[in-house]
Amino acid sequence: MHFPRESGILLHPTSLPGRFGIGELGKEAYAFVDALVEMKQSLWQVLPLGPTGYGDSPYQSFSTFAGNPLLISFELLHEDGLLSRRQLDQAPTFPEDRVDYGAVIPARLKVLTAACRGFSRLASAEMKQEYTDYCKANREWLDDYALFVALKDRHDSEPFTTWSKELIHREPEALKKARAENKTAIRNVKILQYLFHRQWQRLRAYCHSKGIRVVGDIPIFVAHDSADVWAHPELYYLDEDGNPTVIAGVPPDYFSATGQRWGNPLYRWDVHAADDYHWWKRRLRKSFEMVDVLRIDHFRGFEAFWEIDADEPTAMNGIWVKGPGHAFFDSLLKEFGDLPIIAEDLGVITDEVEALRDDFQLPGMRVLQFAFGTDPKAQDYRPESFPPNCVCYTGTHDNDTTFGWFWSEAGEGSTRTQEEIEAERETILGYTQTDGSQIHWDLIALGMKSGANTFIAPLQDVLGLGSEHRMNVPGTTGGNWQWRFRFEALTPEVRQRLAAIVEWSGRDRSDMHLPMS
Repeated sequence: MHFPRESGILLHPTSLPGRFGIGELGKEAYAFVDALVEMKQSLWQVLPLGPTGYGDSPYQSFSTFAGNPLLISFELLHEDGLLSRRQLDQAPTFPEDRVDYGAVIPARLKVLTAACRGFSRLASAEMKQEYTDYCKANREWLDDYALFVALKDRHDSEPFTTWSKELIHREPEALKKARAENKTAIRNVKILQYLFHRQWQRLRAYCHSKGIRVVGDIPIFVAHDSADVWAHPELYYLDEDGNPTVIAGVPPDYFSATGQRWGNPLYRWDVHAADDYHWWKRRLRKSFEMVDVLRIDHFRGFEAFWEIDADEPTAMNGIWVKGPGHAFFDSLLKEFGDLPIIAEDLGVITDEVEALRDDFQLPGMRVLQFAFGTDPKAQDYRPESFPPNCVCYTGTHDNDTTFGWFWSEAGEGSTRTQEEIEAERETILGYTQTDGSQIHWDLIALGMKSGANTFIAPLQDVLGLGSEHRMNVPGTTGGNWQWRFRFEALTPEVRQRLAAIVEWSGRDRSDMHLPMS
Protein backbone atom coordinates (compact mmCIF):
# COMPACT_ATOMS: atom_id res chain seq x y z
CA MET A 1 0.00 0.00 0.00
CA HIS A 2 1.37 3.41 -0.96
CA PHE A 3 0.95 6.28 1.49
CA PRO A 4 0.70 10.00 0.65
CA ARG A 5 3.62 12.38 1.18
CA GLU A 6 3.33 13.29 4.86
CA SER A 7 5.14 13.33 8.19
CA GLY A 8 4.57 12.55 11.83
CA ILE A 9 6.02 12.18 15.31
CA LEU A 10 6.75 9.07 17.34
CA LEU A 11 5.63 9.40 20.95
CA HIS A 12 4.25 6.62 23.11
CA PRO A 13 1.33 7.73 25.37
CA THR A 14 3.30 6.77 28.49
CA SER A 15 5.63 9.69 27.65
CA LEU A 16 2.89 12.31 27.84
CA PRO A 17 3.02 14.82 30.73
CA GLY A 18 0.74 14.71 33.76
CA ARG A 19 0.83 14.47 37.53
CA PHE A 20 -0.31 10.87 37.99
CA GLY A 21 3.00 9.18 37.23
CA ILE A 22 2.56 8.10 33.63
CA GLY A 23 1.09 9.53 30.43
CA GLU A 24 -2.68 9.15 30.11
CA LEU A 25 -5.38 9.34 27.44
CA GLY A 26 -6.76 12.56 28.86
CA LYS A 27 -6.28 16.29 28.34
CA GLU A 28 -2.51 16.04 27.76
CA ALA A 29 -3.09 13.56 24.91
CA TYR A 30 -5.58 15.92 23.30
CA ALA A 31 -3.16 18.81 23.75
CA PHE A 32 -0.48 16.78 22.00
CA VAL A 33 -2.81 16.20 19.05
CA ASP A 34 -3.35 19.97 18.89
CA ALA A 35 0.44 20.43 18.90
CA LEU A 36 0.75 17.97 16.01
CA VAL A 37 -1.71 20.04 14.04
CA GLU A 38 0.18 23.23 14.83
CA MET A 39 3.39 21.58 13.60
CA LYS A 40 1.55 20.46 10.41
CA GLN A 41 1.99 16.78 11.18
CA SER A 42 -0.52 14.21 9.96
CA LEU A 43 0.71 11.08 11.75
CA TRP A 44 1.04 10.13 15.41
CA GLN A 45 3.04 6.94 15.86
CA VAL A 46 2.78 5.01 19.12
CA LEU A 47 4.35 1.82 20.46
CA PRO A 48 2.25 -1.30 21.23
CA LEU A 49 -0.71 -0.36 23.42
CA GLY A 50 -1.09 -3.61 25.35
CA PRO A 51 -0.69 -4.21 29.10
CA THR A 52 3.01 -4.40 29.87
CA GLY A 53 4.69 -7.36 31.51
CA TYR A 54 8.33 -8.19 32.09
CA GLY A 55 10.58 -5.13 32.22
CA ASP A 56 7.62 -2.80 31.51
CA SER A 57 8.25 -3.29 27.79
CA PRO A 58 5.30 -2.68 25.46
CA TYR A 59 6.82 -5.43 23.32
CA GLN A 60 6.32 -7.98 26.13
CA SER A 61 2.60 -7.74 26.79
CA PHE A 62 0.22 -9.96 28.72
CA SER A 63 -2.11 -9.83 25.72
CA THR A 64 -1.89 -8.80 22.09
CA PHE A 65 -5.59 -7.91 22.13
CA ALA A 66 -5.94 -5.95 25.38
CA GLY A 67 -5.21 -2.31 26.13
CA ASN A 68 -2.92 -1.00 28.87
CA PRO A 69 -5.12 0.09 31.81
CA LEU A 70 -2.26 2.22 33.17
CA LEU A 71 -3.07 4.70 30.37
CA ILE A 72 -6.64 5.27 31.54
CA SER A 73 -7.13 8.95 32.38
CA PHE A 74 -8.15 9.66 35.96
CA GLU A 75 -9.57 13.04 34.99
CA LEU A 76 -11.80 11.45 32.35
CA LEU A 77 -12.99 8.89 34.91
CA HIS A 78 -13.93 11.85 37.11
CA GLU A 79 -15.83 13.45 34.23
CA ASP A 80 -17.71 10.17 33.75
CA GLY A 81 -18.63 10.15 37.43
CA LEU A 82 -16.56 7.10 38.32
CA LEU A 83 -14.08 8.95 40.55
CA SER A 84 -14.81 11.79 42.97
CA ARG A 85 -12.77 14.95 43.14
CA ARG A 86 -11.64 13.83 46.59
CA GLN A 87 -10.31 10.55 45.16
CA LEU A 88 -8.39 12.49 42.52
CA ASP A 89 -6.95 14.88 45.09
CA GLN A 90 -5.86 11.98 47.29
CA ALA A 91 -4.11 10.15 44.44
CA PRO A 92 -0.33 10.39 44.89
CA THR A 93 1.67 12.66 42.65
CA PHE A 94 4.91 11.62 41.01
CA PRO A 95 7.85 13.25 39.22
CA GLU A 96 6.86 14.26 35.70
CA ASP A 97 10.10 13.55 33.86
CA ARG A 98 10.27 9.74 34.33
CA VAL A 99 7.90 6.83 34.91
CA ASP A 100 8.75 5.08 38.18
CA TYR A 101 6.88 1.89 37.37
CA GLY A 102 7.57 0.27 40.74
CA ALA A 103 5.71 3.05 42.54
CA VAL A 104 3.26 4.06 39.81
CA ILE A 105 1.70 0.68 39.04
CA PRO A 106 0.34 -0.17 42.53
CA ALA A 107 -0.76 3.43 43.15
CA ARG A 108 -2.68 3.64 39.88
CA LEU A 109 -4.21 0.18 40.22
CA LYS A 110 -5.55 1.17 43.63
CA VAL A 111 -7.39 4.12 42.07
CA LEU A 112 -8.56 2.09 39.08
CA THR A 113 -9.89 -0.66 41.36
CA ALA A 114 -11.91 1.95 43.23
CA ALA A 115 -13.44 3.06 39.92
CA CYS A 116 -14.35 -0.55 39.15
CA ARG A 117 -15.99 -1.00 42.57
CA GLY A 118 -18.23 1.97 41.94
CA PHE A 119 -19.05 1.16 38.32
CA SER A 120 -22.45 -0.50 38.92
CA ARG A 121 -23.56 2.35 41.15
CA LEU A 122 -22.01 5.36 39.42
CA ALA A 123 -21.83 4.61 35.69
CA SER A 124 -24.52 6.03 33.47
CA ALA A 125 -27.07 3.75 31.81
CA GLU A 126 -25.33 4.48 28.49
CA MET A 127 -21.95 3.38 29.84
CA LYS A 128 -23.40 0.22 31.34
CA GLN A 129 -24.92 -0.73 28.00
CA GLU A 130 -21.65 0.09 26.22
CA TYR A 131 -19.83 -2.15 28.70
CA THR A 132 -22.22 -5.05 28.07
CA ASP A 133 -21.89 -4.63 24.31
CA TYR A 134 -18.10 -4.42 24.58
CA CYS A 135 -17.86 -7.64 26.56
CA LYS A 136 -20.03 -9.49 24.04
CA ALA A 137 -18.12 -8.18 21.02
CA ASN A 138 -14.73 -9.09 22.50
CA ARG A 139 -15.46 -12.27 24.44
CA GLU A 140 -13.37 -14.45 22.09
CA TRP A 141 -10.24 -13.00 23.74
CA LEU A 142 -11.56 -11.02 26.71
CA ASP A 143 -12.88 -13.95 28.76
CA ASP A 144 -9.54 -15.76 28.66
CA TYR A 145 -7.57 -12.56 29.27
CA ALA A 146 -9.66 -11.52 32.29
CA LEU A 147 -9.29 -14.97 33.88
CA PHE A 148 -5.56 -14.97 33.11
CA VAL A 149 -5.04 -11.62 34.89
CA ALA A 150 -7.17 -12.69 37.84
CA LEU A 151 -5.16 -15.90 38.22
CA LYS A 152 -1.84 -14.05 37.94
CA ASP A 153 -2.95 -11.75 40.75
CA ARG A 154 -3.92 -14.76 42.86
CA HIS A 155 -0.52 -16.34 42.16
CA ASP A 156 1.48 -13.19 43.10
CA SER A 157 2.20 -12.42 39.41
CA GLU A 158 4.11 -15.66 38.92
CA PRO A 159 4.24 -17.03 35.33
CA PHE A 160 1.37 -19.32 34.36
CA THR A 161 3.82 -22.23 34.11
CA THR A 162 4.06 -22.18 37.93
CA TRP A 163 0.33 -22.68 38.42
CA SER A 164 -1.31 -26.03 39.09
CA LYS A 165 -1.21 -28.61 36.31
CA GLU A 166 -4.98 -28.35 35.97
CA LEU A 167 -4.80 -24.62 35.27
CA ILE A 168 -1.72 -24.85 33.03
CA HIS A 169 -3.51 -27.42 30.88
CA ARG A 170 -6.84 -25.52 31.08
CA GLU A 171 -8.87 -28.46 32.32
CA PRO A 172 -12.58 -27.47 32.06
CA GLU A 173 -13.48 -28.14 35.68
CA ALA A 174 -10.45 -26.17 36.92
CA LEU A 175 -11.36 -23.20 34.70
CA LYS A 176 -14.99 -23.31 35.82
CA LYS A 177 -13.93 -23.29 39.46
CA ALA A 178 -11.42 -20.48 38.86
CA ARG A 179 -14.06 -18.30 37.20
CA ALA A 180 -16.42 -18.83 40.12
CA GLU A 181 -13.75 -18.03 42.71
CA ASN A 182 -12.51 -14.91 40.92
CA LYS A 183 -15.74 -13.27 39.74
CA THR A 184 -14.96 -9.83 41.11
CA ALA A 185 -11.40 -9.74 39.81
CA ILE A 186 -12.54 -10.93 36.37
CA ARG A 187 -15.25 -8.26 36.26
CA ASN A 188 -12.74 -5.56 37.22
CA VAL A 189 -10.38 -6.58 34.39
CA LYS A 190 -13.24 -6.38 31.90
CA ILE A 191 -14.36 -2.97 33.18
CA LEU A 192 -10.84 -1.59 32.83
CA GLN A 193 -10.60 -2.93 29.28
CA TYR A 194 -13.89 -1.25 28.43
CA LEU A 195 -12.74 2.04 29.98
CA PHE A 196 -9.46 1.92 28.06
CA HIS A 197 -11.35 1.20 24.83
CA ARG A 198 -13.81 4.04 25.47
CA GLN A 199 -11.07 6.59 26.12
CA TRP A 200 -8.82 5.43 23.28
CA GLN A 201 -11.58 5.46 20.67
CA ARG A 202 -12.62 8.96 21.68
CA LEU A 203 -9.01 10.13 21.40
CA ARG A 204 -8.63 8.48 18.01
CA ALA A 205 -11.85 10.15 16.82
CA TYR A 206 -10.38 13.49 17.91
CA CYS A 207 -7.23 12.70 15.94
CA HIS A 208 -9.35 12.06 12.85
CA SER A 209 -11.27 15.28 13.37
CA LYS A 210 -7.93 17.10 13.21
CA GLY A 211 -6.61 15.22 10.17
CA ILE A 212 -4.26 13.01 12.22
CA ARG A 213 -3.92 9.28 11.54
CA VAL A 214 -2.57 6.96 14.23
CA VAL A 215 0.29 4.61 13.40
CA GLY A 216 0.28 1.62 15.72
CA ASP A 217 2.85 -1.08 16.37
CA ILE A 218 2.81 -4.77 17.21
CA PRO A 219 5.68 -7.19 17.74
CA ILE A 220 5.63 -10.18 15.41
CA PHE A 221 5.92 -12.52 18.44
CA VAL A 222 3.93 -12.56 21.69
CA ALA A 223 5.23 -12.84 25.24
CA HIS A 224 5.49 -16.32 26.69
CA ASP A 225 3.76 -15.38 29.94
CA SER A 226 0.64 -14.07 28.24
CA ALA A 227 -3.01 -14.89 27.84
CA ASP A 228 -2.28 -15.52 24.15
CA VAL A 229 0.04 -18.47 24.88
CA TRP A 230 -1.92 -19.77 27.87
CA ALA A 231 -5.23 -19.77 25.96
CA HIS A 232 -3.84 -21.25 22.73
CA PRO A 233 -0.78 -23.39 23.52
CA GLU A 234 -1.30 -25.38 20.33
CA LEU A 235 -0.10 -22.39 18.29
CA TYR A 236 3.41 -22.42 19.81
CA TYR A 237 6.36 -24.76 20.36
CA LEU A 238 5.92 -25.65 24.04
CA ASP A 239 6.74 -28.64 26.23
CA GLU A 240 4.16 -30.44 28.35
CA ASP A 241 4.62 -27.92 31.16
CA GLY A 242 3.94 -24.93 28.92
CA ASN A 243 7.56 -23.82 28.59
CA PRO A 244 8.95 -22.91 25.15
CA THR A 245 11.30 -25.41 23.57
CA VAL A 246 12.65 -22.86 21.09
CA ILE A 247 12.57 -19.09 21.35
CA ALA A 248 12.87 -15.97 19.20
CA GLY A 249 15.64 -13.42 18.86
CA VAL A 250 18.15 -12.08 16.37
CA PRO A 251 21.83 -12.89 15.80
CA PRO A 252 24.61 -10.42 16.66
CA ASP A 253 24.05 -7.07 14.93
CA TYR A 254 24.49 -3.29 15.20
CA PHE A 255 22.68 -3.22 18.54
CA SER A 256 24.33 -6.15 20.32
CA ALA A 257 27.53 -8.17 19.91
CA THR A 258 25.82 -11.29 21.31
CA GLY A 259 22.54 -10.80 19.51
CA GLN A 260 19.19 -10.35 21.18
CA ARG A 261 17.63 -13.27 23.05
CA TRP A 262 14.00 -12.18 23.25
CA GLY A 263 12.64 -15.34 24.83
CA ASN A 264 9.31 -15.30 22.99
CA PRO A 265 7.95 -18.72 22.00
CA LEU A 266 7.99 -19.42 18.28
CA TYR A 267 4.84 -20.03 16.25
CA ARG A 268 3.90 -23.40 14.88
CA TRP A 269 3.19 -21.92 11.48
CA ASP A 270 1.86 -25.22 10.15
CA VAL A 271 -0.93 -25.08 12.76
CA HIS A 272 -1.69 -21.45 11.90
CA ALA A 273 -1.87 -22.30 8.20
CA ALA A 274 -4.22 -25.22 8.84
CA ASP A 275 -7.03 -22.87 9.91
CA ASP A 276 -6.10 -20.15 7.40
CA TYR A 277 -4.31 -17.99 10.01
CA HIS A 278 -7.48 -17.38 12.02
CA TRP A 279 -5.65 -16.16 15.15
CA TRP A 280 -3.51 -13.73 13.14
CA LYS A 281 -6.57 -12.34 11.36
CA ARG A 282 -8.27 -11.75 14.70
CA ARG A 283 -5.11 -10.05 15.93
CA LEU A 284 -4.89 -7.71 12.95
CA ARG A 285 -8.62 -7.00 12.94
CA LYS A 286 -8.37 -5.88 16.56
CA SER A 287 -5.30 -3.78 15.75
CA PHE A 288 -7.07 -2.01 12.89
CA GLU A 289 -9.92 -1.18 15.26
CA MET A 290 -7.36 0.77 17.28
CA VAL A 291 -5.10 2.38 14.68
CA ASP A 292 -5.07 3.46 11.04
CA VAL A 293 -1.66 2.12 10.02
CA LEU A 294 0.18 -0.77 11.65
CA ARG A 295 3.93 -1.20 11.91
CA ILE A 296 4.84 -4.87 12.40
CA ASP A 297 8.10 -5.22 14.28
CA HIS A 298 10.63 -7.75 12.89
CA PHE A 299 8.90 -8.20 9.54
CA ARG A 300 11.75 -10.37 8.32
CA GLY A 301 10.44 -13.13 10.61
CA PHE A 302 7.63 -13.79 8.15
CA GLU A 303 10.23 -14.86 5.59
CA ALA A 304 12.71 -16.49 7.99
CA PHE A 305 13.23 -16.23 11.75
CA TRP A 306 16.14 -16.88 14.10
CA GLU A 307 15.41 -19.99 16.15
CA ILE A 308 17.30 -20.41 19.45
CA ASP A 309 17.14 -23.42 21.75
CA ALA A 310 15.41 -22.29 24.92
CA ASP A 311 18.37 -23.30 27.10
CA GLU A 312 20.87 -21.12 25.18
CA PRO A 313 22.06 -18.17 27.34
CA THR A 314 22.52 -15.80 24.37
CA ALA A 315 21.28 -15.44 20.81
CA MET A 316 24.65 -16.24 19.25
CA ASN A 317 23.83 -19.89 18.58
CA GLY A 318 20.74 -20.30 16.45
CA ILE A 319 19.48 -21.18 12.97
CA TRP A 320 17.38 -19.42 10.35
CA VAL A 321 14.03 -21.17 9.80
CA LYS A 322 11.60 -20.36 7.00
CA GLY A 323 8.45 -18.43 7.94
CA PRO A 324 4.99 -18.52 6.32
CA GLY A 325 6.00 -16.18 3.48
CA HIS A 326 3.67 -15.31 0.62
CA ALA A 327 0.88 -17.68 1.65
CA PHE A 328 0.34 -15.69 4.85
CA PHE A 329 0.02 -12.32 3.13
CA ASP A 330 -2.10 -13.76 0.31
CA SER A 331 -4.55 -14.88 2.99
CA LEU A 332 -4.48 -11.45 4.68
CA LEU A 333 -5.16 -9.68 1.38
CA LYS A 334 -8.25 -11.81 0.83
CA GLU A 335 -9.44 -10.94 4.33
CA PHE A 336 -8.64 -7.22 4.52
CA GLY A 337 -8.09 -5.97 0.98
CA ASP A 338 -5.51 -3.19 1.33
CA LEU A 339 -2.88 -3.79 3.99
CA PRO A 340 -1.97 -0.47 5.71
CA ILE A 341 1.15 -2.09 7.16
CA ILE A 342 4.69 -0.77 7.61
CA ALA A 343 7.27 -3.54 7.40
CA GLU A 344 10.04 -3.12 9.97
CA ASP A 345 12.81 -4.48 7.78
CA LEU A 346 15.93 -3.45 9.69
CA GLY A 347 18.89 -5.68 10.46
CA VAL A 348 20.04 -8.63 8.36
CA ILE A 349 17.77 -8.41 5.32
CA THR A 350 17.96 -10.85 2.42
CA ASP A 351 16.72 -10.60 -1.14
CA GLU A 352 13.88 -12.94 -0.17
CA VAL A 353 12.73 -10.58 2.61
CA GLU A 354 12.80 -7.61 0.24
CA ALA A 355 10.83 -9.58 -2.36
CA LEU A 356 8.17 -10.49 0.22
CA ARG A 357 7.87 -6.84 1.26
CA ASP A 358 7.77 -5.50 -2.30
CA ASP A 359 5.43 -8.14 -3.72
CA PHE A 360 2.75 -6.89 -1.33
CA GLN A 361 3.73 -3.21 -1.77
CA LEU A 362 4.48 -2.77 1.92
CA PRO A 363 6.64 0.25 2.77
CA GLY A 364 9.86 -0.64 4.55
CA MET A 365 11.93 1.53 6.88
CA ARG A 366 14.99 3.72 6.38
CA VAL A 367 16.75 5.02 9.50
CA LEU A 368 19.05 7.98 8.97
CA GLN A 369 21.33 6.92 11.82
CA PHE A 370 22.30 3.95 9.65
CA ALA A 371 23.13 6.06 6.59
CA PHE A 372 26.72 7.13 7.23
CA GLY A 373 28.61 4.20 8.73
CA THR A 374 30.98 1.66 7.22
CA ASP A 375 28.34 -0.99 6.60
CA PRO A 376 28.17 -1.80 2.86
CA LYS A 377 24.39 -1.20 2.94
CA ALA A 378 24.75 2.30 4.44
CA GLN A 379 24.32 3.81 0.97
CA ASP A 380 20.79 2.33 0.88
CA TYR A 381 19.95 4.57 3.83
CA ARG A 382 21.12 7.78 2.16
CA PRO A 383 18.14 10.06 1.48
CA GLU A 384 18.82 10.30 -2.25
CA SER A 385 18.37 6.52 -2.59
CA PHE A 386 15.02 6.23 -0.79
CA PRO A 387 12.14 4.77 -2.82
CA PRO A 388 8.84 6.64 -2.46
CA ASN A 389 7.14 3.68 -0.81
CA CYS A 390 9.14 3.68 2.42
CA VAL A 391 9.11 5.33 5.83
CA CYS A 392 12.12 7.45 6.76
CA TYR A 393 13.01 7.85 10.45
CA THR A 394 15.74 9.84 12.12
CA GLY A 395 15.78 7.02 14.67
CA THR A 396 13.42 4.57 16.35
CA HIS A 397 12.52 3.73 19.95
CA ASP A 398 15.52 1.35 19.97
CA ASN A 399 18.01 4.00 18.82
CA ASP A 400 19.86 6.58 20.82
CA THR A 401 18.50 10.07 20.28
CA THR A 402 19.98 11.73 17.20
CA PHE A 403 21.86 14.27 19.31
CA GLY A 404 23.16 11.57 21.66
CA TRP A 405 24.13 9.26 18.81
CA PHE A 406 26.03 11.94 16.92
CA TRP A 407 28.09 13.02 19.93
CA SER A 408 28.57 9.54 21.41
CA GLU A 409 31.95 8.03 22.22
CA ALA A 410 33.11 4.41 22.10
CA GLY A 411 32.59 2.68 25.42
CA GLU A 412 31.70 -0.58 27.09
CA GLY A 413 29.24 -2.52 24.94
CA SER A 414 29.78 -0.30 21.92
CA THR A 415 29.78 -2.07 18.55
CA ARG A 416 31.90 0.72 16.98
CA THR A 417 35.48 1.84 17.62
CA GLN A 418 36.28 5.46 18.38
CA GLU A 419 37.92 5.75 14.96
CA GLU A 420 34.77 4.51 13.25
CA ILE A 421 32.64 6.93 15.25
CA GLU A 422 34.83 9.90 14.33
CA ALA A 423 34.93 8.89 10.66
CA GLU A 424 31.16 8.59 10.61
CA ARG A 425 30.83 12.00 12.26
CA GLU A 426 33.07 13.59 9.64
CA THR A 427 31.04 11.95 6.86
CA ILE A 428 27.83 13.40 8.29
CA LEU A 429 29.27 16.89 8.63
CA GLY A 430 30.49 16.78 5.06
CA TYR A 431 27.17 15.45 3.81
CA THR A 432 25.05 18.02 5.67
CA GLN A 433 27.54 20.89 5.30
CA THR A 434 26.91 21.86 8.92
CA ASP A 435 28.90 22.01 12.17
CA GLY A 436 26.69 19.44 13.93
CA SER A 437 25.51 21.83 16.63
CA GLN A 438 21.91 21.25 15.52
CA ILE A 439 22.32 17.78 14.10
CA HIS A 440 18.75 16.84 15.01
CA TRP A 441 17.39 19.57 12.75
CA ASP A 442 19.90 18.64 10.05
CA LEU A 443 18.66 15.05 9.93
CA ILE A 444 15.01 16.07 10.19
CA ALA A 445 15.51 18.32 7.17
CA LEU A 446 17.29 15.52 5.28
CA GLY A 447 14.48 13.09 5.96
CA MET A 448 11.74 15.60 5.19
CA LYS A 449 13.14 16.51 1.78
CA SER A 450 13.91 12.88 0.86
CA GLY A 451 11.84 10.95 -1.65
CA ALA A 452 10.25 8.80 1.08
CA ASN A 453 6.51 9.29 1.13
CA THR A 454 6.45 9.06 4.92
CA PHE A 455 8.80 10.72 7.39
CA ILE A 456 8.63 10.21 11.17
CA ALA A 457 10.86 11.54 13.95
CA PRO A 458 10.78 10.63 17.64
CA LEU A 459 9.77 13.63 19.71
CA GLN A 460 13.18 13.49 21.43
CA ASP A 461 14.78 14.39 18.09
CA VAL A 462 12.39 17.28 17.47
CA LEU A 463 13.39 18.59 20.91
CA GLY A 464 17.13 17.96 20.35
CA LEU A 465 17.54 15.86 23.49
CA GLY A 466 20.59 13.83 24.51
CA SER A 467 21.16 10.15 25.28
CA GLU A 468 19.67 10.35 28.77
CA HIS A 469 16.27 10.80 27.12
CA ARG A 470 16.30 7.69 24.90
CA MET A 471 13.39 5.29 25.24
CA ASN A 472 15.08 1.90 25.12
CA VAL A 473 18.50 0.26 25.01
CA PRO A 474 18.08 -3.14 23.31
CA GLY A 475 19.47 -6.08 25.24
CA THR A 476 19.04 -4.38 28.64
CA THR A 477 16.25 -4.93 31.15
CA GLY A 478 16.39 -1.91 33.46
CA GLY A 479 15.71 1.79 33.09
CA ASN A 480 13.84 1.58 29.78
CA TRP A 481 10.44 2.92 28.64
CA GLN A 482 10.52 5.62 31.33
CA TRP A 483 11.02 8.86 29.39
CA ARG A 484 8.43 11.65 29.56
CA PHE A 485 8.40 15.18 28.16
CA ARG A 486 7.01 18.51 29.32
CA PHE A 487 4.92 20.74 27.10
CA GLU A 488 7.11 23.76 27.81
CA ALA A 489 9.86 21.98 25.85
CA LEU A 490 7.67 22.27 22.73
CA THR A 491 8.34 25.99 22.46
CA PRO A 492 6.72 28.19 19.83
CA GLU A 493 10.07 28.30 18.04
CA VAL A 494 10.26 24.49 17.83
CA ARG A 495 6.68 24.22 16.60
CA GLN A 496 7.13 26.92 13.98
CA ARG A 497 10.42 25.50 12.75
CA LEU A 498 9.02 22.01 12.24
CA ALA A 499 5.91 23.39 10.53
CA ALA A 500 8.10 25.40 8.15
CA ILE A 501 10.11 22.30 7.20
CA VAL A 502 6.87 20.41 6.53
CA GLU A 503 5.70 23.16 4.21
CA TRP A 504 8.86 23.50 2.12
CA SER A 505 9.27 19.71 1.87
CA GLY A 506 5.78 19.28 0.39
CA ARG A 507 4.39 17.27 3.31
CA ASP A 508 1.64 19.63 4.46
CA ARG A 509 -1.57 17.61 4.68
CA SER A 510 -3.50 20.13 6.78
CA ASP A 511 -6.37 20.12 4.28
CA MET A 512 -6.82 16.36 4.64
CA HIS A 513 -10.20 15.19 5.92
CA LEU A 514 -10.58 11.84 7.64
CA PRO A 515 -13.77 9.90 8.37
CA MET A 516 -14.85 10.06 11.99
CA SER A 517 -14.13 6.90 14.01
